[in-house]
Amino acid sequence: QVQLAESGGGLVQAGGSLRLSCAASGGSFSNYDMGWFRQAPGKEREFVAAISWTSSSTYYADSVKGRFTISRDNVMNTLYLQMNSLKPEDTAVYYCAGTHRSAYSLQYSLPDYWGQGTQVTVSS
Repeated sequence: QVQLAESGGGLVQAGGSLRLSCAASGGSFSNYDMGWFRQAPGKEREFVAAISWTSSSTYYADSVKGRFTISRDNVMNTLYLQMNSLKPEDTAVYYCAGTHRSAYSLQYSLPDYWGQGTQVTVSS
């Protein structure tokens, strides 16, 4: 069973950038398709982005398309989310997630594994 630990969150001004990382341990990282979710205060957790284990397929929520980029390093067992042109509405706790199913499925179903989350706050 894989354990996931996010880092890289923080406070940034609107228009700025952050890169989130998710370190995986305790399992074979390359066996999992991976993704990012987020949860803003008072809102449900929502899908942000997903990537297949080969990095050949990526998927994004419409709200982040063109601004966020998901990537992974299967040698370093790490998942990344590069976030550019951040907006105040991107403020949320961001969660790393892993699934035994496809990256595509993360758009519509919950993953099998979650990280503990990292806070991203975008000031206006």
